[in-house]
Amino acid sequence: MSDQTRAAIAAASRLVVKVGSSALTTAGDGLDVVRLDALVDAIAERVARGAQIVLVSSGAIGAGLAPLSLGKRPRDLATQQAAASVGQLALAHAYAESFGRYSLTVGQVLLTSDDVVRRAHYRNAERTFSRLLALGAVPVVNENDTVATEEIRFGDNDRLASLVAHLIRADALVLLSDVDALYDGDPRAGGTRRITEVADESDLDGLSVGMSSSGLGTGGMMSKVAAARTAASSGVPVLIAAAADAREALGTAEVGTVFRAAGSRLSARRFWLGYAAGSTGRLHLDDGAVAAVVRRRRSLLAAGVTGVDGDFQAGDVVDLVNPAQQVVARGVVAFDVTELPELIGRSTHDLPPEQRREVVHADDLVPLRHR
Repeated sequence: MSDQTRAAIAAASRLVVKVGSSALTTAGDGLDVVRLDALVDAIAERVARGAQIVLVSSGAIGAGLAPLSLGKRPRDLATQQAAASVGQLALAHAYAESFGRYSLTVGQVLLTSDDVVRRAHYRNAERTFSRLLALGAVPVVNENDTVATEEIRFGDNDRLASLVAHLIRADALVLLSDVDALYDGDPRAGGTRRITEVADESDLDGLSVGMSSSGLGTGGMMSKVAAARTAASSGVPVLIAAAADAREALGTAEVGTVFRAAGSRLSARRFWLGYAAGSTGRLHLDDGAVAAVVRRRRSLLAAGVTGVDGDFQAGDVVDLVNPAQQVVARGVVAFDVTELPELIGRSTHDLPPEQRREVVHADDLVPLRHR
């Protein structure tokens, strides 16, 4: 099946490519134009073969370190934002110049998590990407570090890339970094096994992966695995590879580690609900309700709810958790948090007529793998 997944990625007509800070910048010298040009060469070659590509690029903060005489990535948000405001200009200019060698136009798209958490913003971003691609531009995406706060930031661009991949209905996601593949341990320690394909969740059992040692990024391999799982579980095949192997990754895809797409692709609304929307509370379910919601895809009724946490109103998104406190689903709740305590555990027939409705309707509910 690995060959089929790689063939699907190699034949994809629309891709999201994510590149990490460590592949583009160094702490001392800032942006490495030689490595950036090599990446653009590989992308331009794929575009010349008819593919549409959205590039999710880290590196704004790293590109701003040297101009501001900062020796390493700052820890505080204010200095990160200052470095990003300087580095984003340098990064965008470098991409415009590099893609210009191939007469390709670059469109810069800066996002905060608010842009995908809020449904209206999500749809606006979707339309913007669609129009840029239709016009033949290469959208270059980054988190808007200059305005993001601790509460709304993505935390890493791997997750951002997985969200963008579904938002634009990409056929594949390629995650590039300074590590050539996924290993079952830290490859720097030796004695580890290279994993060529992740076909299902069991392939990740007991996995312990190392973090990037560059000090420039926020993600590391764990965030790439999490992003790959999100994308693959929603129907998008994923390749994790080294940025140095970008040409092969965007060519035959015979490098790195592939994640096989699981099942059919979620609709945009269900993906947003399951992976992008912000949760404002939790509904605790008994085992019977978990089985009904997750395995039989039924609506959640008041009888299966054992407790409520959070501050939400009818129409908000909430997590549904099992007795072990694992998130098993997400959905749009039909009651305010103040209404639910007197309803939980009660049969629908025992409720007042005006409250005889599902707590979360099946059409507004998405089962999830345990988080």
